[in-house]
Amino acid sequence: MPADSPARATARETIALLTGATGFTEHRPPSHPLPPDGPLGWAGYDAARERAGTRTGEEESVVYGTGVVGDRACVLLAFEFGFLGGSLGRLTGDRLAAAYELALTRRLPLLALVATGGSRMQEGMVALTQLQRVAAASTRLRAAGLPQIAVVRDPTTGGGWATVGAGADVVLALPGAQVGFAGSRVRPADADPHAYSAEGQFAAGQVDAVVPPGELARTVAHWLRALGPHGALPAAPLPRARSAARLPETGREAVAAARDPRRPRAEAYLADYFGTRLPLHGDRCSGADPGLLCGFGLRADGLPVAYVAQCGTPTRPAGYRAAARTIRLAGRLGVPVLTLVDTPGAANDAEAERAGAGAAIADAFAAVAEARVPVTTLVIGEGGSGGALALAAPDNTHVTADSYFSVIAPELAAAILKRPPSETGATADQLRLRPQDLLELGFARSIVS
Repeated sequence: MPADSPARATARETIALLTGATGFTEHRPPSHPLPPDGPLGWAGYDAARERAGTRTGEEESVVYGTGVVGDRACVLLAFEFGFLGGSLGRLTGDRLAAAYELALTRRLPLLALVATGGSRMQEGMVALTQLQRVAAASTRLRAAGLPQIAVVRDPTTGGGWATVGAGADVVLALPGAQVGFAGSRVRPADADPHAYSAEGQFAAGQVDAVVPPGELARTVAHWLRALGPHGALPAAPLPRARSAARLPETGREAVAAARDPRRPRAEAYLADYFGTRLPLHGDRCSGADPGLLCGFGLRADGLPVAYVAQCGTPTRPAGYRAAARTIRLAGRLGVPVLTLVDTPGAANDAEAERAGAGAAIADAFAAVAEARVPVTTLVIGEGGSGGALALAAPDNTHVTADSYFSVIAPELAAAILKRPPSETGATADQLRLRPQDLLELGFARSIVS
């Protein structure tokens, strides 16, 4: 990474990139001086800190305070990598804890601009235990319903990545940044460098977006508006139907309409519904499912809504875990949720089983069931068994005219019942899977036209 790269900007330059002319008000915690050469008496530590201060103009590796990004006030903390590699020591921990406490006291979002090599060797276990302080402070913010956004810069490694960075609700990364728990000098010699990059972490579902510096201020401002904090918000409005399909006369017609490749898909519904979309990417575990879209959006009326949208493909375990993550985050922040159901069912290949399909689906069911905010569901295509039902809101599910919902696909039902393929249509009728059937059975509240 070149020294003049935006990802290697100083702490104050990065703050200025986001706050612009609105400015930044710095805060400092009460002073608790270290003993000579630190808690371990590491020879030369005081001299190293003095050189770092002279070189950077900073007193420690973290700067924090309040500022405005776009039109939203927040608490900002920024790591200064030029000060001993942005490492965490006891005084760094004091500043981090004070920043989280400031956000808690003022009920403001926390925005962390991270660039760190990890814990400071010259302070040994005293440095390492600062990670526990950060984790506790982050937990208190979470319990208070206050959002945390991290922007990971170059490099973000070690405990700083594993707490302030990866522990945030939304993780944005600057292009080309080194990101990973293992720093460049401690990872295996033959390790794939892509795995330790912003782009690699995005591919692995650990980072929500890789954002160019020129777009960072606008993107963060949108996220601050979407995440709040908010007052009491109403349920998400229903999307408009994107097709003029008529109600099907038979079960076979209903299935054919839902499977029609010309039918509008999730992208069309989301584009019509939101003025701004802010994707959440990945399950923070094994990767991402390209057939399931998650995130937060801002409608033209200013209402923030979290969304989970199936795209017509079998949903993979990573998709269900990402959906549960999104629904729980929305619940904690008080943002209503919209789910768009459209899948032939959960992925059923061996890879899906090895990735924990059953547990992932169970967790999605639990996230919807325990949601602390209104969840609104629109079935826009195929409603394939439990893989679709896991994302449907009990008592608040609606359907379009070109959709169906069934306990099992009619072809599979016929096969299980040892019926010939010619009886698939009759089986579909028996399953009562048409939109009007779903309304009559009490599963659907309305047919959206």
